[in-house]
Amino acid sequence: MSMDRYPDQAQFEAIASDAFARLPAEFRDMTKDVVIRVEDFPTNEVLRALDIASRYDLLGLYHGVDLTRQSVLDVSPLPEMIFLYRRPILDYWETHDDDLDAIIAHVLIHEIGHHFGLSDADMERIESEAAG
Repeated sequence: MSMDRYPDQAQFEAIASDAFARLPAEFRDMTKDVVIRVEDFPTNEVLRALDIASRYDLLGLYHGVDLTRQSVLDVSPLPEMIFLYRRPILDYWETHDDDLDAIIAHVLIHEIGHHFGLSDADMERIESEAAG
């Protein structure tokens, strides 16, 4: 795929920021300390750890101790982060009919949802509210 007609890093970050801003307020409020980072691809280390063969097969990743297993005594050495992988998301977008912002919102909702231990039904409800 020719990347020159697709959003660059800064444009992608702006789309992700807009997608996050459209999520329901109570959902966004749960994520005060979570950092959203855009990377072109997951690292080889991440792919190996998750046993994923292709770097295009992972669209996003929550990094940190999820709240269902976190203790008040836990000291997290790194901030809680959600990684959005730009190139795999753009590749997915090219082969599906969804809008790019809807795909990014979907990845954000699912990564945040996993962080908070939400059910698939909860995430589907939040996604439909975000689509508005």
